[in-house]
Amino acid sequence: MLIDIEFSSDRPIYRQIADGIRAALVDGRLGPGDRLPPGRELADALDVNLDTVQRAYRLLADEGLVVSRVGRGTRIVDSVDRPSLDLRRQIDALIDKAATIGVSPTNLAAMVMEVSRASR
Repeated sequence: MLIDIEFSSDRPIYRQIADGIRAALVDGRLGPGDRLPPGRELADALDVNLDTVQRAYRLLADEGLVVSRVGRGTRIVDSVDRPSLDLRRQIDALIDKAATIGVSPTNLAAMVMEVSRASR
C-alpha cells in the first residue's frame, strides 16, 4: 500500500493521506505524470470516507503537486521539486513535534531564526 494511516494519531487522516503521497514522491515510488488511485478506490482501500481522500487530493492540488481532471483522474504534475518537497516534509514533522511538546509556531519560528543566526 502506498499510504499507511494511523487512526490513533492526532494528525487528521486527510493530512496523513497527503503526507503519504508526498513521501512517495520524495522517495520515487511516484513520479511526474503518475496517476493517483481514484478517490473511491483509495477510500475503500484505506477504509476511510471518500470526502477525506478528496480533501487530501485538494490539499495536494492547492500545493501544486497534483492536477485533477474529470474523466482523466488525478495525476502528479510534470515538474516536482523533490528536494524542496522533502524539506517541506521535514518542516511539517518539526511543527508536529513542536506542537506535541507545547511549542507554538511563533516560538518555533523564533527558535529556528536563533539557530540560523548562530550557525552563520
